[in-house]
Amino acid sequence: MSGNPRDLLYRSGLDPDDAQKLAARHLAAHDDGELYLQYRVSEAFGFDDGRLKTADYHVESGFGLRGVTGETTAFAHANEISAAAIDRAAQTLKLLDPSRATASLPPPRTNRAMYDAADPLSAIPFARKVELCQAIDAAARARDPRVAQVSVSISGSWSVVEIVRADGFVATDIRPLVRLNVSIVAKSGDRRETGSHGLGGRHLYDRLFEPAIWNRAIDVALAQALVNLESVAAPAGEMPVVLGSGWCGVLLHEAVGHGLEGDFNRKGTSAFSGRIGERVAAPGVTVIDEGAIEDRRGSLSIDDEGTPTGRTVLIEDGILRGYLQDRLNARLMRMEPTGNGRRESFAHAPMPRMTNTFMVGGSDDPAELITRVPNGIYAKSFGGGQVDITSGKFVFSCTEAYKIEGGKLGAPIKGATLIGDGPSVLTRVKGIGNDMALDEGVGICGKAGQSIPAGVGQPTLLIDGLTVGGTA
Repeated sequence: MSGNPRDLLYRSGLDPDDAQKLAARHLAAHDDGELYLQYRVSEAFGFDDGRLKTADYHVESGFGLRGVTGETTAFAHANEISAAAIDRAAQTLKLLDPSRATASLPPPRTNRAMYDAADPLSAIPFARKVELCQAIDAAARARDPRVAQVSVSISGSWSVVEIVRADGFVATDIRPLVRLNVSIVAKSGDRRETGSHGLGGRHLYDRLFEPAIWNRAIDVALAQALVNLESVAAPAGEMPVVLGSGWCGVLLHEAVGHGLEGDFNRKGTSAFSGRIGERVAAPGVTVIDEGAIEDRRGSLSIDDEGTPTGRTVLIEDGILRGYLQDRLNARLMRMEPTGNGRRESFAHAPMPRMTNTFMVGGSDDPAELITRVPNGIYAKSFGGGQVDITSGKFVFSCTEAYKIEGGKLGAPIKGATLIGDGPSVLTRVKGIGNDMALDEGVGICGKAGQSIPAGVGQPTLLIDGLTVGGTA
């Protein structure tokens, strides 16, 4: 992409001065709000059964106009960035009560960038992306005669956003995002099992095209599929569980992270509402949300309200220290915004959301944690999960897990689900490994119909008692 990416927001006759004047005209009467402009281009390749099955390319642009008075938000959006469209959208703001408190101060400014501004999509031609899919497919099939099917997906996006406020504040962010996923079906007799591995982040495609990187993705996916071919029925009942490092942090994300978002706590619907300063987890448990990590999938230089991201300590040594805040909930709770106001696109209003959420590592040897378990399971990787915010109850399915028998890893198991609740699971942590790792860049977080990229992480954990739903 040549020229100034910001120009892509102002191709339809609107210029930056016009945008500032419109924001001032329509938003000055309200406590808070912004004009959010966005240009986004995205692509996705799906390669399956040795053929390119899908190749999508999409370009969109538009704005969202939000006004906030008290606890009430008025929001309108359109996929046309023009003065006339913004004026029409502003009619929605007339629904707000004209009475107002003191106008909110603008976010602090930053020139710090968490990622390169280059466009990953245009840097590598279409043919090379197809060739990469073909190379991964061929290499995976050559690995083992039991490989029955290979699926490869590559996706990327490049987004230019600008936040314009009535007080003259303007902030621009340019956001790349790429991802590679490899899924392998292995077959032995009549049995078929799947393994998968994905990676990515806010960077160019170049890293994904390195042979060492995509070959490792094949190795991990194949190893998981072959392990699952040997799996036996999962046990059932309450038992000790050892959770692997990295991606298993998705359990933490669902079971605890959502319950620490500001809107649920302001409304009193979270199991953590009103508990700041209280012990909510075992000693040694420290949970962080950090959006300011270079190139990570969940990272942002600024959130979607213009607030710089940072490091927010949610739980420190077992004590609840804070919540994840956007501007609206922070103001109403008399707290500071934490840079967690996020939205899926210009067509959505922001809300408190996680960025990269992880548990800090401890001092235990991960292998030694397994020896402490006479009978239980070791969960190495998870698939889908869900949580009820009010109670904190969660259910997770394991995609790779093993029995632990006599303090040693036993047979791989199939069909295991973990059932528990966030507030109590943290109090049952009995061992924290020294191997904290972040996931490799595949997380997608859903909330109130909006999906956003997010990161997770944790060390190996020993939890003394989770309900395992199995088939044995």
